[in-house]
Amino acid sequence: MECEEAWLRLKAGNERFVRGCSLHPHQAKDWRLALAYGHRPFATILGCSDPTAPPELLFDQGFGDLFVIRVAGNVVAPDILGSIQYAGAHLGTRLFVVLGHDGCGAVRAALEEHAGRSTQAGFIASVVHLIRPALQAFAPTDDLLSQLDAAVEANVRWSLRHLLEMPSARKALEQKHVKIVGAVCETRTGVVRFLE
Repeated sequence: MECEEAWLRLKAGNERFVRGCSLHPHQAKDWRLALAYGHRPFATILGCSDPTAPPELLFDQGFGDLFVIRVAGNVVAPDILGSIQYAGAHLGTRLFVVLGHDGCGAVRAALEEHAGRSTQAGFIASVVHLIRPALQAFAPTDDLLSQLDAAVEANVRWSLRHLLEMPSARKALEQKHVKIVGAVCETRTGVVRFLE
């Protein structure tokens, strides 16, 4: 599937979801049995692990349609890059989407730490550490909620930057073999806004 066709398919699926007209494709038992012999997802989604933003539902896609990687704050770490590279090299995925969502708790924790209001403990600190560079342009403030939407978008763009720095991704983009985009989900409505 061509990159543009895959992108349009995601957009159409989100429109169906928002309207309450989801098709729930590929749910039949015989379709699931067919997937045991192989699958070709048309898009890879790096999304937050928050349960309010499941990509398969937001984009109204079925079994085998998407290769989904979920991690708090949709952060990029070496194992995430490995999964993304696997999707491109072994599954033939040509569309890659970094999907954030409004009100992201991981981004909010990073904002709180950035403002000096809290410090995260344990392994949560490693997630916050990966988000903090995205927030360098944000002034520490008492009103973190006013910055949260912009911080979520900045974090998506930061993750995109990591993907775009992969030599294999740069080469594929130059040859127009792949498309890499960012998006933010408004969880109250289900609308996914793709970033320019």
